[in-house]
Amino acid sequence: MINHKWKNIDRVLLLICLGITCVGLCTIGSATHINKGMAYFDFFIKQAVAFLINLFIILFGCRYDYTALKRWIKPLYILNLLMLGAVLFLGKSALGAQRWIQLGPITLQPSEFSKLIMIVCTAGMLSERVQQLNTVRQILPIAVFVGVPFLLVLKQPDLGTSLVFIGITLGMLFMAQIRLRLLGKIALLGVVLAPVGWHFLKDYQKSRIAVFLDPNADPFGAGYHIIQSKIAIGSGMFFGKGLFQGTQSQLNFLPENHTDFIFSVIGEELGFIGCFIVLLLYFMLVYRGLLIAKECKEPFGMLVATGIISMWVFQVLVNVGMTCGIMPVTGIPLPFMSYGVSSLTTNMLALGILLSIHFRQQKMIFNL
Repeated sequence: MINHKWKNIDRVLLLICLGITCVGLCTIGSATHINKGMAYFDFFIKQAVAFLINLFIILFGCRYDYTALKRWIKPLYILNLLMLGAVLFLGKSALGAQRWIQLGPITLQPSEFSKLIMIVCTAGMLSERVQQLNTVRQILPIAVFVGVPFLLVLKQPDLGTSLVFIGITLGMLFMAQIRLRLLGKIALLGVVLAPVGWHFLKDYQKSRIAVFLDPNADPFGAGYHIIQSKIAIGSGMFFGKGLFQGTQSQLNFLPENHTDFIFSVIGEELGFIGCFIVLLLYFMLVYRGLLIAKECKEPFGMLVATGIISMWVFQVLVNVGMTCGIMPVTGIPLPFMSYGVSSLTTNMLALGILLSIHFRQQKMIFNL
């Protein structure tokens, strides 16, 4: 018999996330077990420990009232700006970007946490403006509110996370019932300003966009990632080569095979069937999240749930599209699967908030 304290937890949502994470852990173990200079399954162990710690936290934390977050919006926003600002001065550089802060043995990526913080903060702001977003003047404060951390992340540079900010904001604006004509004008403005933004991109970012159109133009440089990724996915065929049996991943032809290109490893080693199962799990995750957003009777919770789902949808679409060669390489991780303690922690905390929203709604229904 299930304890009454736990009966309102969305066990289906929790099991879906557990399934995705378990597939991710197996793939991380397969992709990294022969890396030179690394202890056997080192990445796997770190990711598994981070997952278990976060799972413990959210299982107990999800029973608390998520609306308490509204009282922390201003401190969270200020903390977010301080973290992102600190990266620019104290950050650790790697792979051509300065995105990490070293705290003893722990390496944190503030831009990952920033996504969830901005979801909560933007939801707090929009919850007071639902059905009141009809003019540019009403949108402008929100644009500035989101724009400051957006520019700080872009400065690192981290174009991928900056784009996630845009996807999250558009999803939340839509749920806040922004006037569709105004949303269309915003999209049109983005298209018009795209050529201007091109001049502010780093050279390697321009190269990634250029080789997206023709990877063979630079097969051993900027186009190498896409070419190797497509080879890996294509060679897996229907059933895959089996875990630990992939040639592209095991022989290190595929760069970043445990992070940004983990879906390519799944395609090679688990084949079309494995890819289909993973995408099906993500579809179920999004569907379940949308149900929670729909069932939520108060604006703040509805908008937070929408922001979380928008974050996951955008990241999955861009990451999978990137590995298949239909999106430029942007360095966006696959939620719950790609290696990265900061990314996993952010997604687990987001899951905890979703569980809390569902828990509170079920509790209210039960009390009625």
